[in-house]
Amino acid sequence: MKQQDKPIIYQVIPRLFGNMNDRCVKNGSLAENGSGKFSSFTHTALKSIKELGVTHIWYTGIIEHATKTDYSAYNIRRDHTAIVKGKAGSPYAIKDYYDVDPDLADDVPNRMAEFEALIERTHKAGLKVIIDFVPNHVSRQYHSDAKESFIVDLGQTDNTSKAFSPGNNFYYLPGQTLQFHFGAKQEDFEYSEFPAKVTGNDCFTANPGMNDWYETIKLNYGVDYANGKVSYFNPIPDTWNKMLEILMFWAGKGIDGFRCDMAEMVPVEFWHWAITHVTNCYPVCFIAEVYNPSLYRIFLSKGKFDYLYDKVGLYDTLKAVIRKETSACSITKCWQAVEGFQDKMLAFMENHDEQRIASNFFAGNARSGIPAMMVLAFMHVNPVMIYFGQELGESGMDEEGFSGVDGRTSIFDYWSIKSVRNWVNNGRFDETGLTEKQCEIRNIYKKILRIARSEKAITSGLFYDLSYANTSNKCFNTGRQYAFMRKHDNEVLLVLANFDKSEQTVQVRIPEEAFAYLGINDNEAAGLTDLLSGETSISTLTHVCPFKVVIPAFSGKVLKFTYKSK
Repeated sequence: MKQQDKPIIYQVIPRLFGNMNDRCVKNGSLAENGSGKFSSFTHTALKSIKELGVTHIWYTGIIEHATKTDYSAYNIRRDHTAIVKGKAGSPYAIKDYYDVDPDLADDVPNRMAEFEALIERTHKAGLKVIIDFVPNHVSRQYHSDAKESFIVDLGQTDNTSKAFSPGNNFYYLPGQTLQFHFGAKQEDFEYSEFPAKVTGNDCFTANPGMNDWYETIKLNYGVDYANGKVSYFNPIPDTWNKMLEILMFWAGKGIDGFRCDMAEMVPVEFWHWAITHVTNCYPVCFIAEVYNPSLYRIFLSKGKFDYLYDKVGLYDTLKAVIRKETSACSITKCWQAVEGFQDKMLAFMENHDEQRIASNFFAGNARSGIPAMMVLAFMHVNPVMIYFGQELGESGMDEEGFSGVDGRTSIFDYWSIKSVRNWVNNGRFDETGLTEKQCEIRNIYKKILRIARSEKAITSGLFYDLSYANTSNKCFNTGRQYAFMRKHDNEVLLVLANFDKSEQTVQVRIPEEAFAYLGINDNEAAGLTDLLSGETSISTLTHVCPFKVVIPAFSGKVLKFTYKSK
């Protein structure tokens, strides 16, 4: 990804995206509730997604994972129901690294070809493809049916009498049998695992709990956790070579990037080694899910990742601002905490792990998230991500089954999303099927994302935070408003975000230092364009007099000043 071509990522779960069943039942099977398909992403669908301003699609849940659906008729091993969450199963309980999810195929035996056709369609639409790489854990019954015969399967040659060995792919609990002490269902007693393997979330016990990743087992990258986390990286551990083969397999399909699940749970040394090998052969990007800020610089420099999740910093802060749990001026601390690599932080307000903005568990309405989206989209040159349905105000308040009513869109269940069905509108992908509110939210997102991509002041310009200059300003509430400037050549953007539920008339102070830093003349006349409304006029910026502007509720202003001289 070239930085001046600001990446805008659209995360989507294909299993849910194309499912048009409007009569889904709680805990429904595939036969009852149905599933979206690779073919659901038609040229029309992809065009509509791109029109938002999107550059990349992250197809979530592509690689085959454990499920309660029986595909044994297609020579795919059945999964024991005790170790599958939900009827559909978690996309992060990988069952076969060399295959795709059969749920997504119109013709199961032809499933890989259908995925390859999706890659081709996506590229023809002018979009790039990102898929998950899940490196830390796999399904408890991992077995590759699709791998080439010369490839040795994970765990196939493990010495299960050893808790740890650099040559093993998994960690073991010798002499112990896996036991589930929750649910007490007959199926729990029927599943047998001896010796027990260590559970995916570093749960080194034979009795994982309901809140553990009990359906997964942890991969061994040569770190002996039981003895002080001593590393055995020379010679290269067997797991490293196997995982590199898997990365090369998918990169060879023509994808453009990997979103690496729980990357911080895998040694950074592996990432340096693997990413170097892959990028020497294929032009792919790597995005890391990392939640520990102390590891950010390490995973960027040593790990060689292109981008990191900005969850613990910007996401958590913006959520707190929306919910009135912290002041808007706290946003300043977010960019300061990652100063020097802000451009490497992937910003978002929704993904498959988080609660929907419009849910009762977050803000209760989609409009509350608009000022946050403006901040994260315009503040720096970093990539931005939205989650399918977010642009429609999806609330995530369905009771799908395993997931329950939790404000999230389930990744475990077969389900269909009404707001997305409205947009799909029998394959038309237009606004005629949307409600007035859904149309309004989608059009706002379209404006924000298009501005983020098209304005050079945003994609490659300077940034100046105005919070400190307005802390004592009685006409600007730094608790509910946030302001900053961006500049490129002779263009200056003044961005104001209003997190308040009511319209606000503010007077924002712009200090002399801002003019000096941005290299613009104080009190020079400029053409003024409101990028959200399209209105134009002539105006000036000066440190002598605060700039007065009316900001709508749960919204903001993006004012573009164009000067005659550079």
